[in-house]
Amino acid sequence: MTEKRLLWLGSAFLATYALVLTLSPAARQHSWQVEYRWAHWLGLAAWAVLTWLAHAQLERRLPERDMYIFPLAAVLSGWGMLTVWRLLPEFGMRQAAWLAAGLAILILGLRLPSDLGFLYRFKYVWLSAGLLLTAATLFLGTNPMGLGAGPQLWLGCCGLYMQPSEILKLLLIIYLAAYLADRLKKSGEAQGGWLPLLAPTLLVTGIALLLLVFQRDLGTASIFLFLYAVLLYMATGEKRVVLLAGLVLAVAALAGYFVFDVVRLRIDAWLNPWLEPSTRSYQIVQSLIAVASGGVFGRGVGMGSPGLVPVAQSDFIFAAIAEENGLLGSLGLLLMVGLLVNRGMRAALHASTPFQRYLAAGITTHLGAQSILIIGGNLRLLPLTGVTLPFVSYGGSSLVTSLLEILLLLLISAPRKPQSVQVFTTRPYRVLAGALLLGLGAAGLTVGWWSVWRGPDLVERTDNVRRAINDRYVLRGAILSQDGTALSISRGVTGEYQRYYDYPDFGAILGYTNPIYGQAGLEASLDDYLRGLAGNSQLTVWWDHLVYGQPPPGLDVRLSLDMDLQRHADDLLGEHKGALVLLNAQSGEILAMASHPAFDANRLEDEWESMVTDQDAPLFNRATMGLYPSGAALGGLLLAAQGDLTGLSAVSGISRSDCALQPEGQGWSALVNAGCPSATEVLGERLGIGNLESLFEKLGFYNAPNLRLPSASSPVVGDWNDAGSVVLGMPDPATGEKLLISPLQMALATATLSQGGVRPAPRLAIAVDTPQSGWVFLPPEDQAVTVFSSEAAETVSEMLAIPGLPAWQVTARAWDVEGNAYTWYLAGTQLSWPGAPLALVVLIEENDPQGALEIGNTLLQAAMQP
Repeated sequence: MTEKRLLWLGSAFLATYALVLTLSPAARQHSWQVEYRWAHWLGLAAWAVLTWLAHAQLERRLPERDMYIFPLAAVLSGWGMLTVWRLLPEFGMRQAAWLAAGLAILILGLRLPSDLGFLYRFKYVWLSAGLLLTAATLFLGTNPMGLGAGPQLWLGCCGLYMQPSEILKLLLIIYLAAYLADRLKKSGEAQGGWLPLLAPTLLVTGIALLLLVFQRDLGTASIFLFLYAVLLYMATGEKRVVLLAGLVLAVAALAGYFVFDVVRLRIDAWLNPWLEPSTRSYQIVQSLIAVASGGVFGRGVGMGSPGLVPVAQSDFIFAAIAEENGLLGSLGLLLMVGLLVNRGMRAALHASTPFQRYLAAGITTHLGAQSILIIGGNLRLLPLTGVTLPFVSYGGSSLVTSLLEILLLLLISAPRKPQSVQVFTTRPYRVLAGALLLGLGAAGLTVGWWSVWRGPDLVERTDNVRRAINDRYVLRGAILSQDGTALSISRGVTGEYQRYYDYPDFGAILGYTNPIYGQAGLEASLDDYLRGLAGNSQLTVWWDHLVYGQPPPGLDVRLSLDMDLQRHADDLLGEHKGALVLLNAQSGEILAMASHPAFDANRLEDEWESMVTDQDAPLFNRATMGLYPSGAALGGLLLAAQGDLTGLSAVSGISRSDCALQPEGQGWSALVNAGCPSATEVLGERLGIGNLESLFEKLGFYNAPNLRLPSASSPVVGDWNDAGSVVLGMPDPATGEKLLISPLQMALATATLSQGGVRPAPRLAIAVDTPQSGWVFLPPEDQAVTVFSSEAAETVSEMLAIPGLPAWQVTARAWDVEGNAYTWYLAGTQLSWPGAPLALVVLIEENDPQGALEIGNTLLQAAMQP
């Protein structure tokens, strides 16, 4: 009755799994008009018929068997078959055929003699056959994936293959169990000492190991050595056997690291997978990302992208299950394996003969240890070995062998007439069972670590292609200008959405979201809104993840850009290499931002190589990430910081030869306006190092602006000596330290002279269109800071006035230590200007003061037009 209930429960689980898999295309595309998945029901029907037929035969022939072993194996096999079918339907059909063959063999095998004497008596025949088949792969071996597709570990052709090393594991267990039962006395001691006992087993096991080493099937070789040590330990109770085997494994691993490239690669990937995540460690990194993507509840059957992990149907099938079934599904699978280990070891302890006891213990160890080995490899708990997950992974040889082992466990678990058995200690069996369960428990904790604790970090990685796949099925929010013009927008139908960039000149700031090259710019910094993870209620996000395995539809984000001014700015900057920032000096809203040369994100995949190798760096956002020496550009800000301007010394003696423009007058205003470095040095020295550090901190030169856009800043300088060098952005003569400023930082500092001495908080993304409340304004990420008195700002803006215009300006040059020239243009409206106060910064990477002046002056006048 227990077995029947468990089978009904397992059947209900698999039927539900199959139903969800059938409906998953509708959920993925949010439409009922899709092509549904039906083929896997054929495999499930075959599983159901043969499973219940096997149950009926078990009831008839082994009524006193262990009632848990068969249901556990049957559900694991069915789960594996459906998972393989979900990953690769053509492989799913083959797996179903192998599962049908395995269950048929199990049913027929119930007619075998219950004492398994034929296995005991012909142990040498069985083992020799296994060794010969395995040796045959050295000459006749092939790979089902084709010639040169990897290790040639299979025999067969025409779509029908077997891997002899899988059946050899069972045959070795049978041989060792029979041999040890035959040679040990009833007291448990060896006849004639340990060497006569171990010599034949060492020879046979050594031959098997050599064959596997020649095949480079090192994972299976490790399993063989482990099984050998465990069976000896259970038969003799000698802990030294296990310790010696552990030492041999460690030495073999060390030797393999230096001899075999595949071993070196796997150990390196295990120790530091993040070093080369796109090449040598690609499989394990993608496996961990798959586990992380599953989270607690999973992305849903058929809703994830487990196929992104290479060989997901075999080596990485646990990662595939973790992605779509989550932490809960992973723990369920581990619990089933743990129960199977527990029941298998219980069958061993209650076996009728020593041979059956060793055999049951060996089989249980094989199933448990191999499960831990491959699951641990998927989770980076252990180095990856490439063995299969029993019952679950794709592979006919593995599946049929596992079901044969279940047949033997069932036969052993059925009680028989009392027989004379040797006295034995149960401690080795309990220790081994505890060790296997501890390994499964460690795997469970590791799943939790990657899926919950480290999950968010891994999911956000740029090499997580699942994000790009979701963008094909879930409409990503658009990025709009102030008037609603689309800058980037997704178009198409569900499953075929593509991202389009309608204003390519804004590419360096707007960035991109691309399935190959990840994300950059505003597309990256606003991703949570554009993907619908922010701005929606947590219930909505959770529900869409639970039902669809996807985020909710993305939200549109509106920027502060004035498209007329933005186009004008890009036209003016033209072929110049540099950046430009125009902002509302009061609100901090950016009205135009340009970085040239730009790039067309629509042509990213066609031109990526040329973009990344272009010396002009079109992918680089110079407006927020570029850091440049200030030269004489800070003169106006230094004037405002003086406090009492009437106390300034005379300008006589200050050099005019190196000014950016010819000064039009004799006073400080003319020198600063024309960008004379000597005047800027004097102003800096008058303030002194301490006041300069305080000023630069208030102006925001030490901090990257908080703008919902990647920005850069110079590190805080803690050891300056020469104020004159510092204010020009040149290295301090004593320490070599220097201050570099981004155009955005300079624009915010410039705004202080147009807004009564207050540095505004920058804003670019100003509103998001939420489903609950419509357009919701986004608060600034930073706070305004008072830098100067209103009187000082007003005085300086009037000193630097542009003739005939209620505005001020400064033009200056700068050089870096390599001798590269830069030109700054700073401007803004005066306090008497009745409209919105403006601040403008232009930076061009060339020595062209007149060109910068024309660009900036033209744009400023355009922005001041009513």
